[in-house]
Amino acid sequence: MRRRSLTAASNGDTKQLPLTPMLDVVFILLIFFIVTATFIKEAGIQVSRPEAATAISKPTVAVIIAVSESGDIWIDKKRVDPAAVRAHIERLHAENPKGGIVIQADRKSKYEVLKTVLDASRAAGVTEVAVSTES
Repeated sequence: MRRRSLTAASNGDTKQLPLTPMLDVVFILLIFFIVTATFIKEAGIQVSRPEAATAISKPTVAVIIAVSESGDIWIDKKRVDPAAVRAHIERLHAENPKGGIVIQADRKSKYEVLKTVLDASRAAGVTEVAVSTES
């Protein structure tokens, strides 16, 4: 009994179609999409953001920083010391230099903590900094 497979008939002979080039193309496309994908870093906590009537969306976000009600700073699902915020921003911004920073500050958080994060962002050389709000 003969096994059936993908074949092309020519002059009565059966030849198998080569699948290796197709697999190579699929593998190269997979690598292309993985390399060009933009991954968003999450802050790690949920905050209750203030409302704003003039809110606009930011399409390119590389770093999301959360400031909790108690004044804790969260970057990449980790609580960060205020003195280390700049180093974290520089590291994450180096991974995606085209993206900006969005700060998700709780509506009851202190202004001083928000100012600390803004100053660290500017000191790290990031010019695209936004504060997240509810629309």
